[in-house]
Amino acid sequence: QVQLVESGGGLVQAGGSLRLSCAASGYTFSSYAMGWFRQAPGKEREFVAAINWSGGATVYADSVKGRFTISRDNAKNTMYLQVNSLKPEDTADYYCAARRARYLGLDVNEYAYWGQGTQVTVSS
Repeated sequence: QVQLVESGGGLVQAGGSLRLSCAASGYTFSSYAMGWFRQAPGKEREFVAAINWSGGATVYADSVKGRFTISRDNAKNTMYLQVNSLKPEDTADYYCAARRARYLGLDVNEYAYWGQGTQVTVSS
């Protein structure tokens, strides 16, 4: 079955960086677009970034544009999110998701498969 496993979260000071990873298994990774979402305590899950099946197209939420970079390595069945210049408001659980389509999706409801999340905490 499809499995997505995130890693790389942690506690970091404001201005710091992390690299989140999402290891996928159970399907042909290169066939699906992928995305990162986040959910802060008491808030709804929100879109962060998405990447198409080949990695040739990406899209970002305005709040992270210029600070976060999404990428994927189809040979390793892994997606990444490089997060730089972190702010306290970036504190959340970060989830990777797979979409049963090749092209970008920005909405939670467009994604069929989800990981368990990795926590990112940014201290001021």
